[in-house]
Amino acid sequence: MEHNPDFSSFLHHIAQHVSLTQPEKELFVSMLRVKRVQRKQLIEQPGFISSHRTFIVTGAFRAYFVSPDGQEHTLSLAIDNGMIGDPGSFLLQEPATLFVEALETSTIVQWSYESEQILLEKIPQFSVAMMRRATQIALTIQRRVIAQLSLSAEERYDEFVQNHPLLLHRIPLYIVASYLGMTREFLSKIRKQKRISKR
Repeated sequence: MEHNPDFSSFLHHIAQHVSLTQPEKELFVSMLRVKRVQRKQLIEQPGFISSHRTFIVTGAFRAYFVSPDGQEHTLSLAIDNGMIGDPGSFLLQEPATLFVEALETSTIVQWSYESEQILLEKIPQFSVAMMRRATQIALTIQRRVIAQLSLSAEERYDEFVQNHPLLLHRIPLYIVASYLGMTREFLSKIRKQKRISKR
């Protein structure tokens, strides 16, 4: 099972953060499941408890919520070798508040909440990896909040282009706009102005 290329991709990603023994790798792999997800398919949605962690082998996803006025607000984006989900729902095992949608036909690796409890107990290094992941998420959220409060729309777009060039080429423009907290029309205006200024 360990030779499954999808598992190998995930283990290579984990190995960049922690070092696992061969028995630990075998235990970890025994709890992993591969899924193929079609474009626009939801893997999580409000009202249902998030039962799995999700690692993206190949593909693209977004996590978003819908406000009472019907507007979609994108909270996170992830592509190859990233993770996506509703962390609050998974950690607390309570109904999700986010939709998690595939933006491309994707391959994901998942493990269940129950499996994670075993891994946390049996593999000390797994706890380290999850803590580092949680720290990265917290830092990302902090930076986004500061950017939303202190930067202009154009500055937020410039920062996104600089920090996430791959996302810009794979994520639909209306979703990028939602992530940046602006309308698609306003983002299109910013992009048009930048093209004109480069002439």
